[in-house]
Amino acid sequence: MNNVSMISVFFLSGLNETRNYRSPLFFLTLMCYIVIVLVNVCVILTIILNNELHEPMYILLCAFCLNSLYGTVGFYPKFLWDLLSPVHVISYSGCLLQAQVLYSFACSDLSILALMAYDRYLAICQPLKYHSLMSKQRVITLVCFAWLTPFCIIAVNTILASRLKLCSPYLNRLICLNWSIVILACFPAETTANSIVGNLTIIIYGLHGVIIGWSYLFLIKTCVGSIENQTKFMQTCVPHLISLFTFLATILFDVIYIRFDSKNLPQTLKYFVSIEFLIIPPIMNPLIYGFKLTKIRNKIVATMKMK
Repeated sequence: MNNVSMISVFFLSGLNETRNYRSPLFFLTLMCYIVIVLVNVCVILTIILNNELHEPMYILLCAFCLNSLYGTVGFYPKFLWDLLSPVHVISYSGCLLQAQVLYSFACSDLSILALMAYDRYLAICQPLKYHSLMSKQRVITLVCFAWLTPFCIIAVNTILASRLKLCSPYLNRLICLNWSIVILACFPAETTANSIVGNLTIIIYGLHGVIIGWSYLFLIKTCVGSIENQTKFMQTCVPHLISLFTFLATILFDVIYIRFDSKNLPQTLKYFVSIEFLIIPPIMNPLIYGFKLTKIRNKIVATMKMK
């Protein structure tokens, strides 16, 4: 008998300590999700509806915001439902699907941030080659690659997790994550492939962060001697850097929490750390770009004035 027939549902115990304040938590979570949807949709529509924003940098930003909506839809509806429900369960297949969505969202974010760094490098350091190397068609192709590649890599992790025989249906988490399922395996020896592929995935996307950081260091060095390049950097690269550092910090805390599961942290802090990548970046990113990038800010203000 395989693990699918033995375990049909998982019980999530992460909300057990919230019995006395689920109503305010539900309200705050709902408001957070509404804000995430509104600010991201606002940026997406502003870019789509204005032809002058159909440039590589803004197409990448549009993809970034779309990815935020994709990731958060894998968490908030289920979490809100759990806050209203006395029993917190998720089907076996639903748990694997949630893990697939959340991991692929995080990896796609890093891939898109890497494309943004490459775009800024060409715009500032190779301006004569920029339009030939970053045409609309090529940018759209790269975005599709940035979505599909992480999805396929994470799918391998998910398939490896699905083959394991599990000895417990209880997850001490708010959400389903791949490694949370793997540690429930009856036979640890069977998880070797999961560990290898999981660590390779972490290395691959960790290198994304290193490459992005290196490219911005190179940009800073290039911009030091040119006032024009300094202006370009401050206007277009600073939002990228803020998004990068915010995202990397939240993901780093999450990876450390999942892999090492520190016993010294308060339980409430543990749960917040495990979901902060679904709260902070999806809200901050569109707000940062909306306020910092002049063209987007002007278009949003103009639209609001018309109404």
